[in-house]
Amino acid sequence: MIRRWGFTLAGALALSACVGGVEPPPRPGNVRPPRPSGELPVRQPTPATPLPPVPQIATPGATTAATTGIARGPDITSLPMTRDGAAQALAAFRTSCPSLVRRADVSGLTTGADWQPACAAAATTAPGDAAAFFSRWFETAQVGDGRAYATGYYIPEIAGSPTYREGYAPIYARPDDLIDVDLGLFSDALKGKSVRGRVDGTKLVPYYDRTAIEQGVLQGRARILGYAVDPVEFFFLQVQGSGLVRMPDGRELRIGYDSQNGRDYTGIGALMRKRGLLGPNQLSMQGIVQWLHDNPEQGRAIMRENKSFVFFRVLDGAPVGALGLPVVGGATVAADPRFIPLGAPVFLSMDRTDATGLWVAQDTGGAIKGANRFDTFWGIGNEARAIAGGMSARGTAFLLLPVGTIDRVQRGVGNAGPSPSRR
Repeated sequence: MIRRWGFTLAGALALSACVGGVEPPPRPGNVRPPRPSGELPVRQPTPATPLPPVPQIATPGATTAATTGIARGPDITSLPMTRDGAAQALAAFRTSCPSLVRRADVSGLTTGADWQPACAAAATTAPGDAAAFFSRWFETAQVGDGRAYATGYYIPEIAGSPTYREGYAPIYARPDDLIDVDLGLFSDALKGKSVRGRVDGTKLVPYYDRTAIEQGVLQGRARILGYAVDPVEFFFLQVQGSGLVRMPDGRELRIGYDSQNGRDYTGIGALMRKRGLLGPNQLSMQGIVQWLHDNPEQGRAIMRENKSFVFFRVLDGAPVGALGLPVVGGATVAADPRFIPLGAPVFLSMDRTDATGLWVAQDTGGAIKGANRFDTFWGIGNEARAIAGGMSARGTAFLLLPVGTIDRVQRGVGNAGPSPSRR
C-alpha cells in the first residue's frame, strides 16, 4: 500500500539490487540531523461554500455504513463537477472495477453484482462523457450526518545513500521475527481484530517500539534497504507510508509500506500544539519540520513518542493504494472501508476549492477512521507536498452508489443488483 497511517499534517494538529551493497550502521548517537535544502510554503487555499448535508440522524455506536444509516443526497447533475475532474474520476473508477465486483464490501451497502452494470458501462465511456456516465449510473447517498473532514497526503522525496554516515537513518525491510496474529481465529468476538508482535520464549510480546529500533535493536534482524540522510524527513516519509529515496548518483529507490511494528500511532503535531511548541505560523508540516530541525534533542524525543515504526519494501513501479492499484494525484482519496466501499466514487463538497470534487476511494489509512473522514492524495514531490501539507477542509460528503442501492438498503433488503435505468 502507498500508506497506512494517514498522518496528514494539518490533521495531526488533530536497497536492494538497484542500490548495491548496503553497509550496516553503528548504533546512532545524538547527532544533529542535516537541514533540508529549503522550506516549502504551504499552498494557500481558495475558499468555497460546501453544500449543506441532508437531514439524517446517525445511529450512536454504529460501526459500518449500513448500521449508521444512509440518506438520499442531491441529484448528481446538481453537483459542481468539472469536466476534467469527472474524466479523471472515471479513469480511476474504471481501474477499481475489478476489485469492486470481486471484493466483499465491509460497509454492508453493496455486493459485487451491484457494481457490474456501471463497470460494464465505464469500460466503453469516453472521457468527455464522464459526467453523464456518473449521472446515469449512480445516485448520491449521505452516510450518517455527512459532515466531512479531509486532509491531504503525498509521496515524499528524500535524500538517501547506500552507505551509512553518522546521523543517517536506516530504512528497514520487514523484520523476520515480526508476527501478525488474526485474533478472530481464536474467538468469534475478536473477528476482524489483529495484533503484531514477536515471540519471546513461549509468549507473544509487543514488538520493539521506535526508540528501541532507532537505538539499533534491529541490527541482524531486518534487512537495510538504504539510508535516509535526514531522520526528520524519513520520519514523515514513514508517516506517509511510501516515498522516493534519491541516491547521490541520481538513482531512485522507490519504497512502499510493507508492515508496521504494531504500536499505536501518535500524531506529533497534536502533541506539539498542546505543549505550546508551535507558533501561529508553524501550524503546518513545513512548520513542524522546521521546529524539529531547530530543536534536534527535543525533536528526537517528540518523534519517539510516536512508537509506531513502518517497514518498507522496494517498489518496481508506480505506488499503489489499498486496492493494489496505482494511486492518482487529485483523484485518489483514502477512506474508512467500513463506511465507504473501496473503489467507490465520492463527491466532496468542501470549504476549499482544491478539495471539492469527485474522488475515488482507492486507499486507506490508520488514522482515517469514521463515516466521513477522508485523506486526499496529491501526487509526488514538492508541489504535492505544498498542497497536502496544509490541507484541512470541512464540508459535506456524498457517496456515489449504483442506482437502486439506497432504496434497497433503506428497506433492509440485500443482494439484489441495481437496475441500469435513471432515477
